[in-house]
Amino acid sequence: MNELNVLQEGTSSLISLKLSTAQLDAFRWYRDELLEWNKRFNLTAITDPFLIESKHFLDSLTCLLAFKPGPGKLIDVGTGAGFPGLPLKIVCPQIRLTLVEATEKKAAFCRHVVDSLGLEKVEVVHARAEDLGQNEQYRGQFQVALARAVAPLPVLLEYLLPLLPMGGRVVAQKGETAPVETQSAERALNILGGSVGKLVQVDLPRVVERRYLVVVDKISETPQKYPRRPGIPTKRPL
Repeated sequence: MNELNVLQEGTSSLISLKLSTAQLDAFRWYRDELLEWNKRFNLTAITDPFLIESKHFLDSLTCLLAFKPGPGKLIDVGTGAGFPGLPLKIVCPQIRLTLVEATEKKAAFCRHVVDSLGLEKVEVVHARAEDLGQNEQYRGQFQVALARAVAPLPVLLEYLLPLLPMGGRVVAQKGETAPVETQSAERALNILGGSVGKLVQVDLPRVVERRYLVVVDKISETPQKYPRRPGIPTKRPL
């Protein structure tokens, strides 16, 4: 369990990446701390160490199949206990990362991980995505916007596309419903200025469910009225 074999083998086979000793130490600490905090706070339903490696860490790192990390700004909306943003930061320290989480206890855990691992250029924001999208400090400021299991795709696009400039990219981590959700998001894409670039199928080791990365490129400006007020995108999806 301590050797993180699932994570090591998965990163090698899926994304051709070899983790350093320091990175493995960081992931090992992260896993153990997640389990410890989870005894007091409901941070994750996954408590099997092997599944944390696969369904949290490795799943997060598969986002690298959809973009090449540079020194640009990346935002992870609805990050929960830091996924996918923090595993990506551990592996790609050059990125400037913003984590957005509406639940304070989860945001507090993310700050604890960032501080304890000494991760630089990471901001943890306790906020609703709808509010950030109307804030000039965040609107149109990120090259890549990520989210995992946050909302149906039409809703998610209203959260994420306003945060990107023209040429930015959304990477939405989805389950087996991804192809159907992508079809249902056609109207939202047209309104918000997005275009589906590709669907990347991801098969995680020891995980039966099929996963997808829905990659959306921003091809035109998002009208200023989007995102709408908190709660409206969920109640009245585009």
